[in-house]
Amino acid sequence: MFNVVNILLLSFITVLVLYPLYFVVSASFSNPTYILKGEMWLWPKGFNVDSYTKVFENKDIVNGFINTLKYTTIGTLINLIMTIMAAYPLSRKDFYGKNVIMAIFVFTMFFGGGLIPTYLLIRDLGMIDTLWVMVIPNAVAVWNIIIMRTFFQTTIPLELQESAQIDGCGNIRILLKIVLPLSMPVIAVMILFYAVGHWNSYFQALIYLSDKENFPLQLILREILIRGEMDEMIKATSETFLNQKLSVEGLKYAVLIVANLPMLILYPFLQRYFVKGFMVGSIKG
Repeated sequence: MFNVVNILLLSFITVLVLYPLYFVVSASFSNPTYILKGEMWLWPKGFNVDSYTKVFENKDIVNGFINTLKYTTIGTLINLIMTIMAAYPLSRKDFYGKNVIMAIFVFTMFFGGGLIPTYLLIRDLGMIDTLWVMVIPNAVAVWNIIIMRTFFQTTIPLELQESAQIDGCGNIRILLKIVLPLSMPVIAVMILFYAVGHWNSYFQALIYLSDKENFPLQLILREILIRGEMDEMIKATSETFLNQKLSVEGLKYAVLIVANLPMLILYPFLQRYFVKGFMVGSIKG
């Protein structure tokens, strides 16, 4: 009886979570007339890809997509390297002063300089309106260092590292040849955490970027959806007011799919590592 109730409850929750996403996908391929009339609720009605055509004809969206892809790729690579470089020494028992360094790291989780001093620092470093302002200020997250350090401590046998040292391996070779190949689950988790963070990031761009050519996709979508630039884009096509309203409805769903599709594609490839890496790494020590 318990299993039946459990299956029914989980099935209900699954439908509840997946239906909004499914509705957005169906709506993006439907004729907006049926959406406004409320006649489309499951399958696409009046199937067409006009909304996607209009989205990709917008140069700002294409440019924002390329920028976001660039920020996500470079930023995640930097995040991963910095996190490994911090976590590995802190996981070693023979690293003198690791507790003090860890305490300093943790201190920064609770206390920061604030927005204005941070802005002044970034301005003085000459990073305003550059690629680096999107990838350097948040190059490492202390929480992720703790997860990765714990994974190294609990999963990689110390005897294996000591054996490699006896055979003449230095720390860098141990890290590259032994530790990292055995740490794919936690590396996959880190890639997912950092990549999703970069992909969805827009506040940093809002503060530090003023040149529209450097805007990420999220900032472009924000302008389109909130500031009414979608209306301007539609007016440029000289459609009637009713057609404008219909086009806005279709575009709204199409841009949501464009913004989320890369992360939806990435997750299945990392999913098999995700549970193991997250559970082992989340045991704090």
